[in-house]
Amino acid sequence: MTDTDFSKLRLSHAHGVLTVTIDNPPVNVLDVALMSEMRRLLLSVRDDPDTRVLVFQSADPEFFIAHVDMTLIDEPHAFDELARNAPEGLNPFQAFGELVRSQPQVTLVKLAGLARGGGAEFVAAADMAFAAEGRAGLAQCEALMGITPGGGATQYLTSRMTRGRALEVILGADLIDAATAERYGWINRALPAAELDAFVDRLARNIAALPAGVIAAAKQAMPAPNLRAGFCREHDAWAGLFAHPAAEQLIRGGLKAGAQTKEGERNLEVLLRELGV
Repeated sequence: MTDTDFSKLRLSHAHGVLTVTIDNPPVNVLDVALMSEMRRLLLSVRDDPDTRVLVFQSADPEFFIAHVDMTLIDEPHAFDELARNAPEGLNPFQAFGELVRSQPQVTLVKLAGLARGGGAEFVAAADMAFAAEGRAGLAQCEALMGITPGGGATQYLTSRMTRGRALEVILGADLIDAATAERYGWINRALPAAELDAFVDRLARNIAALPAGVIAAAKQAMPAPNLRAGFCREHDAWAGLFAHPAAEQLIRGGLKAGAQTKEGERNLEVLLRELGV
């Protein structure tokens, strides 16, 4: 696969490392097109022996993946095809995270900007994540839109941090800085911004250079926990709230107030809190 196969992703392959640069302006929303391309990429390299590590980064220094596309509230059937391809018992957003989590290659996130909602869930689904101090931020801001996370966060976060901290993230709905995210266990490390690229590149190349079979053996020895029952609970909670008029009102209000524009996304939590007052 090459760049010409995608419109939202830029690819670079060297020394067993495939670097995937997300490029879906203006703020890298997780829309149907981006999810579809990411899914196609992950499936295409799944059995590629020359690809041993996947590194995900953003073309936009401010935003990694903003969140799920809020305009989809007007396109209720936009995810029908992705839903048909989802394993039984998973909604399309959960299936997306589980595809990342089950990838045989090692998956690394290089987080230099902001990731909220579905973008933050993507970060948590990856094997490892490294973030730039003073620049990176993570948030599960769904509560400010009258819903709870529906793409795996309730399960991924409680696998990475205490229940109390997961509840703080989900119900507090604040933007969490890189240092706090490291302390809570959301990411592996917070690094000085000037050191992030070199650190992740070195780690990725070192892992890719390991003797044959080592990556597979390590991942098999530490299997990801089975979260299916929790996903069912998460989906029921999310879908039940999404059906309430308040959620639609808050989402539409957020879009009208500037969500999914660069300026609006810089202070999204403030914007959404003002709508809920």
